[in-house]
Amino acid sequence: MSSLPALAITGSTGQLGGAVARILADAGVAQRLLVRDHSRAPQLPGAEAVLVNYSDTTFTQEALAGAKTLFFVSAAEAEDRLQQHFNVVDAAAAAGVEHMVYTSFFGAAPDATFTLGRDHYATEEHIRNSGMAYTFLRDNFYIDFFAALAGEDGVIRGPAGSGTVAAVTRADVAEVAAVVLQNPSQHRNRTYSLTGPEELTLGEVAEILSAETGQQVRYHNETVDEAYESRASYSAPPWQLDAWVSTYTAIANGELSGTTTDVFDITGHRPRSLREFLQDEGQN
Repeated sequence: MSSLPALAITGSTGQLGGAVARILADAGVAQRLLVRDHSRAPQLPGAEAVLVNYSDTTFTQEALAGAKTLFFVSAAEAEDRLQQHFNVVDAAAAAGVEHMVYTSFFGAAPDATFTLGRDHYATEEHIRNSGMAYTFLRDNFYIDFFAALAGEDGVIRGPAGSGTVAAVTRADVAEVAAVVLQNPSQHRNRTYSLTGPEELTLGEVAEILSAETGQQVRYHNETVDEAYESRASYSAPPWQLDAWVSTYTAIANGELSGTTTDVFDITGHRPRSLREFLQDEGQN
């Protein structure tokens, strides 16, 4: 029997997983940090770092020996990300993990306009079929992302039309995850759609950014062809270009609209708005 903590956390070297790990450490919760590089593991009380390799199912299974609950932050965007996800799920099930909390995507579906939303749906299905209990945190796009979306010329470009997005702060998602992880049985086989308190067009996002930052920001509604052309200079592979452009077309199609009460219901506080996020950032 492993003497390592029974709660395992992935992504602790990143922004979301790191925030969750810090909240849990502050609450006195022991945790096992699954990392690919020991030197990057955060130094937190009650936390022990264990090496993991998403491409090696056996190695990952060994890293998860004795773990009962796993917080699985979706892997970094990559062409083989879905296979990495399947490897982790298979390893967790084989290691005897009882409950997986997975960061999915708002409106995840096999035909989602946002191409990566399809991978999230496939991962959810793989988790459902694994025999483990699950909790899916279907995050909308992060407000943090939209706050830094304008180019150097102050223009947000993309084919989002007049569609709206109910973006949520990464901090609110982290707080939800930390609550769920401390009492996973209360959230067994539940799916939560995590949004901010409002839905905004990108034109409205630009107006708020202008008002709160003092820098003039505007939104330019590209055509889909223009969107691909304006991003061609990055020499990104086709799958990544599709993901970038479908970020906006998903908004245009209405797939990121609609607010929920899930953040409030779980954490007890209202989710932060874009304006509140910018004001908080300005004070730090």
